[in-house]
Amino acid sequence: MDARSNNVGSTDKAILRRYLELPQPDNKVMATYIWIDGTGENLRAKTRTVDQEPRSPNELSWWNFDGSSTGQAEGSNSDIYLKPVAIYKDPFMLGRNKLVMCETYKYNKEPTATNKRLSCEEAMNAAHSEHPWFGLEQEYTLLDRDGWPFGWPKGGFPHPQGPYYCGVGASQALGRDIVEAHYKACLYAGINISGTNAEVMPAQWEYQVGPCEGIEAGDQLWLSRYLLLRIAEEFGVQVSFDPKPIPGDWNGAGCHTNFSTQVMREPNGIEAINKAIKALESRHAAHIKCYGRNNERRLTGRHETASINQFNAGIANRGASIRIPRQVGEDKCGYLEDRRPASNCDPYAVTDIIIRTVCLGEKDSE
Repeated sequence: MDARSNNVGSTDKAILRRYLELPQPDNKVMATYIWIDGTGENLRAKTRTVDQEPRSPNELSWWNFDGSSTGQAEGSNSDIYLKPVAIYKDPFMLGRNKLVMCETYKYNKEPTATNKRLSCEEAMNAAHSEHPWFGLEQEYTLLDRDGWPFGWPKGGFPHPQGPYYCGVGASQALGRDIVEAHYKACLYAGINISGTNAEVMPAQWEYQVGPCEGIEAGDQLWLSRYLLLRIAEEFGVQVSFDPKPIPGDWNGAGCHTNFSTQVMREPNGIEAINKAIKALESRHAAHIKCYGRNNERRLTGRHETASINQFNAGIANRGASIRIPRQVGEDKCGYLEDRRPASNCDPYAVTDIIIRTVCLGEKDSE
């Protein structure tokens, strides 16, 4: 699968490989700093050389970038700081080279508007004794460079939904090369990716990250998105995290968030799960504000969603705001699934508000 052959600006990867295979000095390591830009949805990255392999983010120095070019600063005071917070193995440059997830800070060392990680980490630290676990189900859509879904007839539509979910075959599984390359890259990098599958709409896929405890859920999901975007780039394909990329009778894309605390996972944890659902119901509007842009186009009450204006919960109900898996209902312990977050959500914001609502007992001000 290669969409590059029909695109202007493509390059020959075989030529690139000759240079990537050149030996690298033992005392030089490439560290790619990755951050969330001013949109709160897109990622940026740049690479620097360091003189030894970092074992933790604390061994890497802060860096900076031109925030006026990323929607994060004015041109007259444009430097934004990058603070390394998590490091991973680099599946592109291999060897001892690293990918570095970063927080962003303004000139005065205050967090930028799109730095949701700082608040999230504070919440996770406050709820540390409850051992919160998250499993994030990231859905996305593959697009050609013209913005039309990958493998769809140009100017037309494929057969209606039905044969594509977990589908197999050239007309059902559109873009599997990207999916499998991404899976292996995540495993190499150190992402706790737990699975992947084709979704209901053709050219739409999902992968799952987790279980992760605390802040690692957001770190790993953002890094996995970076890997997906980079891999699709090599195939000349775009990735869309739009929650409703194609209007009409096609499923949207979400980021269902599975959540549990230690007491929920223990015998009779269903009581804690039901208590958590009541807390989530009481702050439905506040959660929706944190769950992604344009989510109202997805949460319509159709296509396996609940209405954005209503809250409901149920066992094995994919039309609910909160789903309790059937096995959890039978075992009387386990986890809940919040089906409201959109595919373009910031996982730091999502996991932050869940912890603050369920574990820290925060309520909306009157």
